[in-house]
Amino acid sequence: MAEPEGVVVGSGTQVSYIGQDCRKIPEFLGRKYGNIAKRLDLSFNLLKSLEGLETFSGLEELILDNNLLGNDLQLPRLPHLHTLMLNKNQISELESLLDHLSEVVPALEYLSLLGNTACPNELVCKDKDEGDYQRYRYFVLHKLTNLKFLDSRKVSRIEREEAIVRGAFMKIVKPMDTKVSTGGASISPQMSYTPLPSGSRDLTNHRGVLGKCRYVYYGKHSEGNRFIRDDQL
Repeated sequence: MAEPEGVVVGSGTQVSYIGQDCRKIPEFLGRKYGNIAKRLDLSFNLLKSLEGLETFSGLEELILDNNLLGNDLQLPRLPHLHTLMLNKNQISELESLLDHLSEVVPALEYLSLLGNTACPNELVCKDKDEGDYQRYRYFVLHKLTNLKFLDSRKVSRIEREEAIVRGAFMKIVKPMDTKVSTGGASISPQMSYTPLPSGSRDLTNHRGVLGKCRYVYYGKHSEGNRFIRDDQL
């Protein structure tokens, strides 16, 4: 019997419903696959809510990359879930998310949040550096002590030890308001000069995150070096 349009089933327990522009989890997915699915991939949709996910009580892997999930994200209790991918969504509040995950997915070992402002990665946060990202890792590991992988990197023994000692003090400060006050005048960050085209200024819409890059540049004539003057070298 043919599967419903847009559904791909592999090995009987792996269900994919990718790129269908759905705004909520279709009811037929739960009815037909909720009792058998161990891996569910809902990437590249328009999900703002995970209502209906409770029918997939046996899930072990959940892929939610490239959706519209925000700080109100609510997962049902999934006691067997060990892998959760939330890359490139609209999550900015880290602590509330981690507290929620610690309650509903106690077996979680693999988590990825790249492409969200809650994850201060240099690719999507131009004012962040590796130090900011490392502090973020310590805080996440302090909250989710069973993690083995965070984002694209394995959790090291040193990181785990540092998270125990200092993780509680690495809370990520909420981003400032979109307008910065200067001498009584408000200046929007969008007014700041950038050599990037307007379509690339949205820091949460970075095609370099978990995507395929169309161009590769090498050497002193690379695209990045075009904006560096000799007196800055």
